[in-house]
Amino acid sequence: MRTALVIGTGLVGTSAALALAGRGIQVHLVDHDPESARTAAALGAGTDEAPEGRVDLAVVAVPPAYVAPVLATAMRDGVARGYLDVASVKGGPRRDLEARGVDLTAYIGTHPMAGKERSGPLAATADLFEGRPWVLTPTRDTDTEVLNLALELVALCRAVPVVMDADAHDKAVALVSHTPQLISSMVAARLEEADETAVRLCGQGIRDVTRIAASDPRMWVEILSANPGPVADVLAAVAADLDETVRALRGLQSDDDERRREGTEGIQDVLRRGNAGRVRVPGKHGTAPASYEIVSVLISDRPGELAGIFADAGRAGVNVEDVRIEHATGQQAGLVQLMVEPSAAAGLSAALRDRGWSLRQ
Repeated sequence: MRTALVIGTGLVGTSAALALAGRGIQVHLVDHDPESARTAAALGAGTDEAPEGRVDLAVVAVPPAYVAPVLATAMRDGVARGYLDVASVKGGPRRDLEARGVDLTAYIGTHPMAGKERSGPLAATADLFEGRPWVLTPTRDTDTEVLNLALELVALCRAVPVVMDADAHDKAVALVSHTPQLISSMVAARLEEADETAVRLCGQGIRDVTRIAASDPRMWVEILSANPGPVADVLAAVAADLDETVRALRGLQSDDDERRREGTEGIQDVLRRGNAGRVRVPGKHGTAPASYEIVSVLISDRPGELAGIFADAGRAGVNVEDVRIEHATGQQAGLVQLMVEPSAAAGLSAALRDRGWSLRQ
């Protein structure tokens, strides 16, 4: 691949363009909003000038509802040797293209499993896809050259290719992406009218659960409108669990011993199943999840504090596998949780204490 046309310069399109441009690909940018394309070009994602001839690959990075019409136009104009989209829903756009009578040999549906709460070209980064799954949904009609171009794009973006059926993909993302977005929003919505005293008690748990609730509602309406059935199916199962959990909690309120016993069993069951499901979530670099020891360090809100902790961990010869920060309410301080291999925890704790850090047990 030497040339590419990115149609749609939002977060995903601009991030892909930045990755390609950074690896020597001549990238052309186009968007229904010319200012967005100019912004992406100013960031180094390519040029907003039209290509002089046919490019090697056209990357369509528009909302799901617009994928088919944009692709159909591009393919009719013959702007590229191969075409793909990066929308988060795959079955609907493919069926729409089939209904339009488009030749699908030059097309492959794809979906990079990466994103942010922020949208637009200014949120884009060249490393957005590094180490993340990038789903490819070829069909029997997909030309080998087009599949190879898609695989080259994934490699240039340093993502990990995953081949799936389009409808299986849509069911999967309903479970692991679309439903969590709605549940996060529902939990966050409980805070809208909450008493200020309750809100001030928010800790890391509520921050974790509601983080993605900050996402753009317009974008998510477009995504969910393209995949409503599978998401509704998952939510219906969650709703059944919620009903059972509510009954179990009511049982715990009862004066009847039998109802309290049933309530306890019901709560234990949902928590146990939650444990079992959480274990299946891939760990670092997509490997089996590891069990880390947590070393908790108290820090003040001053420049260089985090860098100092990481530097001291490095001097102790310890690799920090993951990190979380919990900010203290109403204070210029916080708690940094360093997740390390269990065998390294004691040594790291001792080293940090020796260097003057305050640790919390």
